[in-house]
Amino acid sequence: MALVRMIIVDELPFRFVEHDGFIYFMGVVEPRFLVPSHLTVARDCIKLWFGEREKLISYMKLGQRVSLTTDTWTSIQNLNYMCLTCHYIDDGWTYQKRILNFCIVPNHKGETIGKTIERCLNDWGIKMVITVTVDNAKSNDVALDYLKKKLEMKDGCMLGGQFLHMRCAAHILNLIVQEGLKGIHNSIVKVRNAVRYIKLSPKRMDRFKEAVEDEKIQSKSLLSLDVPTRWNSTYLMLEAAEKFERAFDRMHEKDVEFSSYFMEVDGNGK
Repeated sequence: MALVRMIIVDELPFRFVEHDGFIYFMGVVEPRFLVPSHLTVARDCIKLWFGEREKLISYMKLGQRVSLTTDTWTSIQNLNYMCLTCHYIDDGWTYQKRILNFCIVPNHKGETIGKTIERCLNDWGIKMVITVTVDNAKSNDVALDYLKKKLEMKDGCMLGGQFLHMRCAAHILNLIVQEGLKGIHNSIVKVRNAVRYIKLSPKRMDRFKEAVEDEKIQSKSLLSLDVPTRWNSTYLMLEAAEKFERAFDRMHEKDVEFSSYFMEVDGNGK
């Protein structure tokens, strides 16, 4: 199982074991080792997961107290996902974290989220919950109200559930910063459009690199496009773009498409 654990810990593809380099390496290290196929590795990973799952279930059934974090999002395929993670201190006073569930949910409604969490807790034999940390979506208020009622019926809340519903500090900070960024929204949109224009095409990126060389700009990193809902990614985008201000000016002078692109998209929030 050591090979399987390496695949999991290093997040390697199952077909890694079929790469020529790995086969050659194992042939030198231990010629008698029979390298398994990727299908065998996949089966062994599942077998290992089931074994670890049973161990965790047995441990949780002893009355382990846990805190939970959960988040939901929608993929580009319009599928709704939810991830539920538990956090706890083991018998050796070591912090542990385990993903309990990563699943598709029908929608983001509060009751749906609450029932999904409840079902997951039952599956893992978790009876005592200290806190559940979620973002500030209204649906989470409904989800936690539902979950609190269910846990209280089984005496599964610490301190009567007074601290069960914890609001994610990182999400609160993101909302605060996003509100502050509204004052410079137009400027951010212009930078975002410029970066998007260049990153949309390899040819444009090559022209931009030429502009960077012409302006003798020294930088190990290139442009970064932000995720508008993540303030830190917006900061990184602006920080990177500021270094290449002269390169953008040169692009504006020499690239007709660059100028026309801004005439089309500026001001509409794209």
